[in-house]
Amino acid sequence: MKMVMSLFSGVVVTLFSLNLAVAAPSNMQDSSRHLYDRVMEEFKHRDYEAALAGFRFFLELHGQSSLAANAQYWVGECQYRLGRYKEALKSFYHVVSYYPLSPKLSASTLKIGQTYTRMKDHEKARMMYERVVDQYPESAEAELARKALDAMPMRDEEPVSQLTGNSLSD
Repeated sequence: MKMVMSLFSGVVVTLFSLNLAVAAPSNMQDSSRHLYDRVMEEFKHRDYEAALAGFRFFLELHGQSSLAANAQYWVGECQYRLGRYKEALKSFYHVVSYYPLSPKLSASTLKIGQTYTRMKDHEKARMMYERVVDQYPESAEAELARKALDAMPMRDEEPVSQLTGNSLSD
């Protein structure tokens, strides 16, 4: 029932937003921000199902807005917190693939690594953590990625036959 009421309030806010947008196009960004902020409140209250529905709804209505990449990231975050790891991966990869200038790139890349860790795919997780450290070395996400790398199991050692082959220094 709470989810239905939350969605209903989101629809009402959105319809009101659409009316504002028709009446005054300069208010379009304000109305999308209002809806985004309303959905973030659901997330902050840990109502991830309602927030997931709200962010998807936001993307349907405001998919071209400056907040679209953020909304896509939060879709993935909701899915992650609900334990829907395969869906979360798709959402985080969507941010990385379709929003190359988003401020959520480092966070999305880190979350891909964390999601692979949850899925026990340590090699892919390691690769994503290393990407965060390489591409965003001064970010808070890089610090988290370094800690995750330190906590990961060691890679398997290379076979001795590969180590004794010709090298560039020979």
